Amino acid sequence: MDDILRHRAETVIKVLEEVYPDARCSLEYKEPYQLLIATRLSAQCTDARVNMVTPALFERFPSIEAFAEAEIGDIEPYIRSCGLYHTKAESIRDMCRALMDMGGTLPDTVEELTRLPGVGRKTANLLVGDVYGKPAIVCDTHCIRICGRLGLTTSKDPLKTERELREILPPDKSSDLCHRLVMFGRDTCTARKPDCEHCPLRTRLDGYVCRT
Repeated sequence: MDDILRHRAETVIKVLEEVYPDARCSLEYKEPYQLLIATRLSAQCTDARVNMVTPALFERFPSIEAFAEAEIGDIEPYIRSCGLYHTKAESIRDMCRALMDMGGTLPDTVEELTRLPGVGRKTANLLVGDVYGKPAIVCDTHCIRICGRLGLTTSKDPLKTERELREILPPDKSSDLCHRLVMFGRDTCTARKPDCEHCPLRTRLDGYVCRT
């Protein structure tokens, strides 16, 4: 069964590479810690909105130290439009303080990153994959939904989904695939009304019929 799933996963990877040749995170950043902060802001908020907010935020607080030394009330006005601004401001400051305690450098492993306040495996995998280029699987809602529909995974639990995907995905392709799944999930394989008629995978999966 694993061989069948690996073959199906390879087909999905190949097709989505053709459809979305540029795989990248839609959050904009220059420094690794800025991606950490942008990801925290993106909770219950669109990436587009976060990208509108972060330029002024990062100009006002140009380093990890600046965030760590800031008052929560100083951060709040810059992120108010992202929602939950008080909680997010506190979380950002506390994450940066924890980073300072760890030497001021963003860790390069999921295990170390999840020691930071408010950082779960989804965020940690994103950072490990995008910042450090290591094998990573970002199990967001798009990944969980689409991989379930494709029969690659059996669970809606993020950790179980991550473990199942690690068994069948080529490590060097996993991070980029997750970015492509986000694009595919927004364009075609949407949550409420997937456009199966125009799905690029429709005739490429050796007769497999998606679970919609």
